[in-house]
Amino acid sequence: MDWLLISLIGIAVFITGVSKGGFSGAFGILAVPLISLQTSPTLAAAIMLPILCIMDIFTVQKFWKKWNAEQLLKCIPAAIIGVIIGGLTASWFSTEWLKIMVGVIAVGFTLNSWPRKNTNTTRKPLRAITGKLWCALGGFTSFIAHAGGPPMSVYLLRANLDKTQYVATAAVIFTAINYVKLIPYGMLGQLNTSNILLSLSFTPIAFLGVQLGAWLHYKISTALFFKVMYGCLFLTGLKLIWDGISGLN
Repeated sequence: MDWLLISLIGIAVFITGVSKGGFSGAFGILAVPLISLQTSPTLAAAIMLPILCIMDIFTVQKFWKKWNAEQLLKCIPAAIIGVIIGGLTASWFSTEWLKIMVGVIAVGFTLNSWPRKNTNTTRKPLRAITGKLWCALGGFTSFIAHAGGPPMSVYLLRANLDKTQYVATAAVIFTAINYVKLIPYGMLGQLNTSNILLSLSFTPIAFLGVQLGAWLHYKISTALFFKVMYGCLFLTGLKLIWDGISGLN
């Protein structure tokens, strides 16, 4: 047994659990690169997907009925369409350039929208068609490059939700995305019995991470929460740009 790989998976699952439970998965982008230190990115993604599905259930249960139903009706169908398009066209796109594109969008949006001192941080919601396009892009990039968070954050941060609604709504959206992703991942041969069993063996760590994240969520102020979210979006964007450029070299 590769204990280094096991340790990296455990750390990745715990960080992702805390992130999902308290901060809408803002740090989840670290999981696949962390596991990839000891294995291939494709295998790392395949290992993470089943446990992400379990974490989604824990998170939805923790924030049960605290989501915004109107936003779910707007986001989920568009996000699923994005996943389907990603599954059908995966071989057409350069993962590296897609990461760079999403990273630039995330950084640009953050710099333009970061809450400024002594100003009203309420932002005008995006138009319906624009919002659906961002949600579809979230589903698409989640499938292609495991980078659905930034496009979805661009939409949700403009929806003027409170911090708990934000996390609960994002949790339900990504539950739908991740469970739909199981189908094309399975059809493409990225899931097998050993990978699934390895992933699910980390369920207790995932549970503890989500519980800690939810506890932290209620301990921090709304203002600090959204500053953390914008900060994470900015850093995620930089990480995607770095990964994309590194992959081109």
